[in-house]
Amino acid sequence: MTSHQWRTIKALPHISLTSLFDEDDQRVAKFGLEQSGIYFDFSKTHLDAGAVNAFQKLADDMELSSKVTAFLSGEAINVSEGRAAEHCAERGTGNPASVANAQALHQRMKSLIEVIDAGVLGNFTQIIHLGIGGSALGPKMLHQALKLGDEKYELAVVSNIDGVALEPVMERFDAAKTLLVIASKTFTTAETLLNANSVLEWMREQGVSDPLGQVIALTASPEQAVEWGIDETRILPFSETVGGRYSLWSSISFSVALTLGYEVFEDLLAGAAAMDEHFMDTPWDRNIPVLAAFSDQYYTQVRGCETRAVFAYDERLSLLPDYLQQLEMESNGKSVTLDGAPLELESSPIVWGGVGTDAQHAVFQLLHQGTHLVPVEFLAVIEPGDSLNPAHHNGLLLNCFAQGAALMAGKKSDDSDRNYPGDRPSLTLLLEDLEARSVGALLAFYEHRTFVNAALLNINPFDQFGVELGKQMANDLAGDDGNQLDVSTEELKKRAFGT
Repeated sequence: MTSHQWRTIKALPHISLTSLFDEDDQRVAKFGLEQSGIYFDFSKTHLDAGAVNAFQKLADDMELSSKVTAFLSGEAINVSEGRAAEHCAERGTGNPASVANAQALHQRMKSLIEVIDAGVLGNFTQIIHLGIGGSALGPKMLHQALKLGDEKYELAVVSNIDGVALEPVMERFDAAKTLLVIASKTFTTAETLLNANSVLEWMREQGVSDPLGQVIALTASPEQAVEWGIDETRILPFSETVGGRYSLWSSISFSVALTLGYEVFEDLLAGAAAMDEHFMDTPWDRNIPVLAAFSDQYYTQVRGCETRAVFAYDERLSLLPDYLQQLEMESNGKSVTLDGAPLELESSPIVWGGVGTDAQHAVFQLLHQGTHLVPVEFLAVIEPGDSLNPAHHNGLLLNCFAQGAALMAGKKSDDSDRNYPGDRPSLTLLLEDLEARSVGALLAFYEHRTFVNAALLNINPFDQFGVELGKQMANDLAGDDGNQLDVSTEELKKRAFGT
């Protein structure tokens, strides 16, 4: 179906970045786009008019417009699980009935926040939020990005089953003043429920007479939470059609909305809705998520790049690379197409990254002089998040901009050890300020980019069956029914447990 278009794309001439700038003095204007307080600089990618035109033809061949319409209208595009993917309805875009349901559930969350703030349920000053995957990473990332330091509640988000993650929180917190928030879409997640039981045991040991009275549940399976013992008035549901890694737009962000204020959550939704509108209404050659996906496919399929690096030049965004790892690799790490045929193209690149300027002294050696071609993504914020000498923030931004320039330009030298080949691509996202609206737009951009990549590959980005096998095997190993795995794994088990 796409062989002709892919042949055309793979035959595109390999023009150097410096040549692209030399040949077009309007390149920055053409490939610099603004939306929702974010400037997206695609000029240091190898996209040009010819490449964009070729990808637009591919998008038409893959019926991208129809797929976007089906996605945003609430059709059951998650074909392997037979359901829609309606995280956009949480921010007002999609099937009217789903949008109305999301708004009603948001209002329920807001009302519960008002009750807690009024002290009706107790004198809480600390919150333990338990979840894993999308039920923890999104809220943790949002809290770190948007907190100001003067919040009414102290929030700790714990996901790891490792007791070393949970125990220090309980040692630091006051059980009587702690609100326990359990976030699990199915309310059967083993790691989360084990952590929850440990917190409840700690509360009992600390003299709390009714620990379950200090619990809020966030779930798409409220009946499971009721069965677990939580009062239905303290359960905040969200729709089954909202995937875990897309769920921060739902009640999964309750802890953040409580800690930072419900208006912050509303602004987050508004920023995402603005990006939704841009995605729906903008032609492909000026559509920011679509252009980003074109760039992704160019480097993955044409240049053979297996990874993409993301570096946040802002400490507040240090969890964003982790968040994007889950979003992109869980969504598009697939090997079959929508009709079950083997995927003949490369799937999601491996997403990795870190924080500038720390990463410059660790991994940038490989980016500048290694044999791997790695597309790099820089994120920076114009307004500083601190009140120190401006030299701190100015130096941060200058380092960010200089790295992109150096990757592109390189520096020739007769000394091979000091030769920088250059022509290494980067995309820079420059936010005016790090606030809820811009963060909402930023995350929606990444979601839509992920969707477009899936559409161009003809894969389903909304299931994640690859997550299940290891969990099933862990259950088998823990059981007493005699199940055994390979001899290597059995030896590890014997050495660890002595059996």
